[in-house]
Amino acid sequence: MLAQKLHLLRHNFLSFVSSRTGSDLTRRQYDVIVVGGGHAGTEAAAAAARLGAETLLITQKITTIGALSCNPSLGGVGKGQLVREVDALDGLCGRAGDWAGVHFSILNRSKGPAVWGPRAQLDRERYRQFIQSELLSTPRLTVLEGSVDELLVSQPNPEEPGHHRVTGIRLVDGSHPILSSSVVLTTGTFLSGSLFMGQTTSPGGRIGDVPSCAGLSYTLKETLGLRVGRLRTGTPPRIVKESVDLSLAQLQAPDKQPTPFSFLNTHTRCKPEEQLPCYLTHTTPGVETVVRESVHLNCHIQQDTKGPRYCPSIESRVLRFPGRRHQVWLEPEGLTSDLLYPQGLSMTMPPDLQLRLLREIPALHRAEIRTPGYGVQYDFVCPTQLTPSLQVKSTQGLFLAGQINGTTGYEEAAAQGLWAGVNAGRTALSLPPMALSRTQSYIGVLIDDLVGRGVTEPYRMFTSRAEFRTYLRPDNADLRLTPRGFEEVGCVTLRRYEKAVSVRDGLQEALMALQSVALSSTRWREKLGNISLSENKSTTLNGLDLLQYKDVSFEMLASAFPECLSPYFEYSQRLKIEAVYRPHCEKQSREMERIRREESLSLPSDMDYLSLPVSLSQEVREILDRVRPNTLGAATRLPGMTPAGIVQLLNYVLRTGQRNRHTEHRNQSSQKEGGKGQLCASNIPISQ
Repeated sequence: MLAQKLHLLRHNFLSFVSSRTGSDLTRRQYDVIVVGGGHAGTEAAAAAARLGAETLLITQKITTIGALSCNPSLGGVGKGQLVREVDALDGLCGRAGDWAGVHFSILNRSKGPAVWGPRAQLDRERYRQFIQSELLSTPRLTVLEGSVDELLVSQPNPEEPGHHRVTGIRLVDGSHPILSSSVVLTTGTFLSGSLFMGQTTSPGGRIGDVPSCAGLSYTLKETLGLRVGRLRTGTPPRIVKESVDLSLAQLQAPDKQPTPFSFLNTHTRCKPEEQLPCYLTHTTPGVETVVRESVHLNCHIQQDTKGPRYCPSIESRVLRFPGRRHQVWLEPEGLTSDLLYPQGLSMTMPPDLQLRLLREIPALHRAEIRTPGYGVQYDFVCPTQLTPSLQVKSTQGLFLAGQINGTTGYEEAAAQGLWAGVNAGRTALSLPPMALSRTQSYIGVLIDDLVGRGVTEPYRMFTSRAEFRTYLRPDNADLRLTPRGFEEVGCVTLRRYEKAVSVRDGLQEALMALQSVALSSTRWREKLGNISLSENKSTTLNGLDLLQYKDVSFEMLASAFPECLSPYFEYSQRLKIEAVYRPHCEKQSREMERIRREESLSLPSDMDYLSLPVSLSQEVREILDRVRPNTLGAATRLPGMTPAGIVQLLNYVLRTGQRNRHTEHRNQSSQKEGGKGQLCASNIPISQ
């Protein structure tokens, strides 16, 4: 039924928008205009419309809305957390991933659940269909095929900060301007984009598409005076599946039971037995030989434009790490697709050398290329020029999201797009902007890193970037963000909010039920059998305490106490995770509360931040040394300062302050008491 609905919606969608041009729009003014139909643009447009803003999405080609330009996958370590958070705020990509996924797996499962990475291989066509159909069924959202030539700029509102004010856009076809209160730019790799293949260069942001107009770049750089840089990325060749000898590669099966991205879904469209495998193979010395022999024919790799460190081209990896064997993942592109995506083989050498390189890998010794790999260079706006709402500081009403801010990846783009769309809608509706703290979400970490520190290379999310990752887990994104998204932000539907509240209440009841069951360690061993509970432990433990042990599951406890625990079986995994991380989260909460209480704490003016004997990154040390804040509160507001750094600084100041007071008191006592220093030395030392 849903598949039929999607097909009908998509047919109507394409029929409706394919004929729309700038000259026949029924209205000339919108609350929000979103430029670009990629992951950032679709999330921005949908979020602004959900908020209640009349929204116009402008894209160069209707058929590429929601297209997976590079890899056919979603999620991963750090990235899966972003997808979960976008979904918790009622975004699109999580539900689209559940609809289009053909291979689901949880990465990092050998580590704690806080850093698990939900991931899926996607069917490209299914994903695009879902996104397009969702946009059609979103009220207050209009889609227009066209190319934006320039931003309309006027004098700013004197009551608000900024030197300019954006009032709309003008299309390339010279039609009448389209006015709006807010504009969101999500140009991806199309802003002054150039494609590279061997020694050939052509304008474009994706093969088969034209770049964005020069007028848009001119407006940003010359009219608005924004600092703009240049980044690069690339994509591998697409390989004909039948030409690959998969018997020479290592099969990588999906999880037996797919885990949905969306909190609204209990299962994925693809049944467990219908999932497709991936395959793992490796490069050989022959690959390195081809790379080295073709460097002089590869203008993209010779340039000094910064590329992605964490997803580099095979040329970059070979030249940087000679003699190593590199992984290559052969990934399916869909249930009916005849292509494989060779993850790890992004390359920009001439097509004939790409084929030669591929055939140096045993499983690809007869490989055929459908589409060659290529590189892209594009403009980005230095993101330190943005506020935490993703609005340009100098320009009222202008918001940026996605690769234009120096990031890489669908998930990072979707997260920015959603938040930029939220704030563009709020601005248009005369509501105050909203910000997400890095203590609240990975989206907050992402945005804080961008606007506070900037980028020198394409930014990618990792769990290691989040200081409070034991709290910012993929399993609790709905509890962290959905209530706020409904009650404060306004981007969450009632249906999702009610479900999140129901889950929250159910989990709280289950936690209370667990805490109500309390026994001695001896009685617990009698109840549960052979569990690793110390026989010397004489204290009473409740069910929540016991659930922290690795070999104790909620199912075990529920079987021992079915009357009070069996109603909560549906929360079993979430309860286990909650129990394991509860002590860590409570500790982090206490640390943040201490920071709030100690905001007025004075910081010594002569403190040598560069050599403090505490765990601070060099970047944080340099920020503190340069600004030299007077109080802890002032330090917390410094761009680039992390909560973990504040905790370390607070602990050091309090510790050394206590030591200094203790030393001062001891010296005064020695002077007064003469020979009674022995007594002072025998005092119990103050805890450090």
